[in-house]
Amino acid sequence: MASTMTGSRHLVAWSRGSYGPRGYGPHRGSRVRSPWRRGLPAPYVLPAGFAALLAVGTVAAGLHGRLDATGVLICCAIVVGALAPVSEPTAAAPLAVIAWLTAVGFSRPPYADLRLTGEVASRAAITLAATAFAAAIAGAVVRQWSARVKLETVDRRRESGIDLRRQLAGGAIAAVGLPALTAVLSVFRSPDLSDDLLIYLVLVVAATVVGGFWPGVLAAVAACLLLNWYFTVPLHTFTIAEPRNLLALVLFVTVAVAVSSVVHLAARREADASRSARETESLLGLAQTVLGGADTPADVLDHLTSSHGGHAQLLERVSGRWIMVASSGAPEPGASTLRFEVRPDLALEVNGQAASATTSLLAGYTAQAVAALDRARLRTQAAQAEALAEGDRMRTALLRAVSHDLRTPLASIKASVSSLRQTDVSWSPEDEAELLANIEQNADRLDALVGNLLDMSRLQAGSLAPFLRATAIDEVAPVALRGLDDSDQMLIVVPDDLPLVRADPGLLERVFANLFSNALRHSPPDQRPSLRAREDGDRVILDVIDHGCGVPADLKERIFEPFARLDERSPGVGLGLAVAKGFAEAMGGAIVAIDTPRGGLTVRVTMPALTSDVPAALGADQ
Repeated sequence: MASTMTGSRHLVAWSRGSYGPRGYGPHRGSRVRSPWRRGLPAPYVLPAGFAALLAVGTVAAGLHGRLDATGVLICCAIVVGALAPVSEPTAAAPLAVIAWLTAVGFSRPPYADLRLTGEVASRAAITLAATAFAAAIAGAVVRQWSARVKLETVDRRRESGIDLRRQLAGGAIAAVGLPALTAVLSVFRSPDLSDDLLIYLVLVVAATVVGGFWPGVLAAVAACLLLNWYFTVPLHTFTIAEPRNLLALVLFVTVAVAVSSVVHLAARREADASRSARETESLLGLAQTVLGGADTPADVLDHLTSSHGGHAQLLERVSGRWIMVASSGAPEPGASTLRFEVRPDLALEVNGQAASATTSLLAGYTAQAVAALDRARLRTQAAQAEALAEGDRMRTALLRAVSHDLRTPLASIKASVSSLRQTDVSWSPEDEAELLANIEQNADRLDALVGNLLDMSRLQAGSLAPFLRATAIDEVAPVALRGLDDSDQMLIVVPDDLPLVRADPGLLERVFANLFSNALRHSPPDQRPSLRAREDGDRVILDVIDHGCGVPADLKERIFEPFARLDERSPGVGLGLAVAKGFAEAMGGAIVAIDTPRGGLTVRVTMPALTSDVPAALGADQ
């Protein structure tokens, strides 16, 4: 198991080959490893090792035999034992080989005389091989133990920057070019070894630029051996007679390895920069998707699979079982699967992504998918809370309506009926007429109140189905005045040439009744409210005008909300305008509140006019 940090979230990544029959878990032997768990890369270690061994050889040669073969071997073993544990396993072998050549060449005068057989060579080979092997094993064990104590960042697709084809090409340059160059220089021999070193260095650099670190190292070692055998006196032996030639060859190998390291690291940095650019581009696209409104877990996973292929699914642990929350893409059989656990109960599994989907990028997608899930659930909870709050507000308004607006007319009706039924009191015809009128007035008030409550419930339930047909305003408006107090004060002005409107007559009557009741209630006695109709293109404008105190501009939208009352002392429960707005919009119209010139409120209803190409007798719902 390994982990990566994204923001404040702790992501744990598992790699598995298959699932067991019961639930999800990592497949043994397929755990993801960090690149640093393998040790320091060879391009860092080998130049340092070669420089240290060069220093050992130089000191041994400078002491002129006072550092014996055992001392040289111990120094070489110390270098190998110090670098092999911290390096990657592939660096231990070449480090041991160079140390062995150093111990053999500088164990005794004449120095640089490579006697590859004998007691000294055998003892050095055994000692350094054992040291390198033991140090590499010890380093691996220590890194494995430290990885259990400290979680490390996963990067399952660490790029070297140089692919296998380039490495083979670099090896081919060294394999073909070195023998050819040796043959040419053997014919045109230069008296100065430094000229040969520079020519060979050009070929080694060419192999390094093309093939990277390892082809460059192999080319440098091979070039050093060829220079020693063919161009260093005495010829055709590995013995070096002059110390300056020994120094030149050792420096040649060191410089060649250093150049190989620089080229390799430059290619690695270029690959890292390219990968970072691709990750940034992918995350930018994801951010644009989320900011554009597509911020559900499914949208995040769709962006991942569309950009990098493969299959992805977000899992949640519920009652001890993993349940799929969202998924995208088709899984690839046989492909390894990575799981990122952002929380103990949430995990993202990915399978078959392209090499561009690095672990850090997948960790970012994991965090975004989990955040999208949290946002979706918060939106759901907020909507539920809003619905509950709206329900509470409606229940409070209904209780208020029952406690006051329903009780008052019921009490008045009961008092009038009880008075009429008294046998010990004789009522005059005028008194009886007054009591009966009171009963009728309060019954009409109850009927309007209950009708508005039922109409509002139909609107909120979405069960309203208007029956649209050709409707005349001058026929519907007078009917809406029936049962209203002071209905004779309402002035209706409808031009004779006003076109028919496309509406449901019953619903339009309820719209007018609520608007007329509101206008009559708020207009002063000396100024009559009015309905004024006019044609405006393919629409008919219906203005219900009162001359009361008006409504502030910031409250003109609120008055159309259910149970909205600007004055708590006003009668009713605040449903009339809300019902009128709902009915008008259900018929394809609109309703707004504007100021009346010289004071008051005008409620403007806009209804679609019946065009000339539509039959006048429109008898079906369109």
